[in-house]
Amino acid sequence: MKARVKLIEGVSFAGQSESGHTVVMDGAPDGGGKNLGVRPMEMLLLGLGGCSAYDVVHILRKGRQAITDCVADLEATRADTDPKVFTRIHVRFTVTGKGLDPKRVEQAVRLSAEKYCSASLMLGKTAEITHDFEVVEA
Repeated sequence: MKARVKLIEGVSFAGQSESGHTVVMDGAPDGGGKNLGVRPMEMLLLGLGGCSAYDVVHILRKGRQAITDCVADLEATRADTDPKVFTRIHVRFTVTGKGLDPKRVEQAVRLSAEKYCSASLMLGKTAEITHDFEVVEA
């Protein structure tokens, strides 16, 4: 996997993935940024959310669960001193569907966290990552 990050101006960067997608990252105004894009650490948190939500949806669909929506809300705490790594992350899944089995949703969340989500497993080296979920009937 390859990626490229190029300076736009100030502390704004364009990140381009190997698949050809581009995202703008920027620093906070108090760090010289202009708030033109997400912060790099926010990208890490979004990556964790996307990776784990993908797994949950994939596992549930493979298990023939009638899922219609999946939202991962993440809340993270960072260290006070440099390097300001994530120290705690909580992921709350809201999974919507018709007749979903809560035990299957719980299993999908657990499998993502413990086996499949590379982002979660990497960030789990510095952060305590917890999960919970809610099942909503469509």
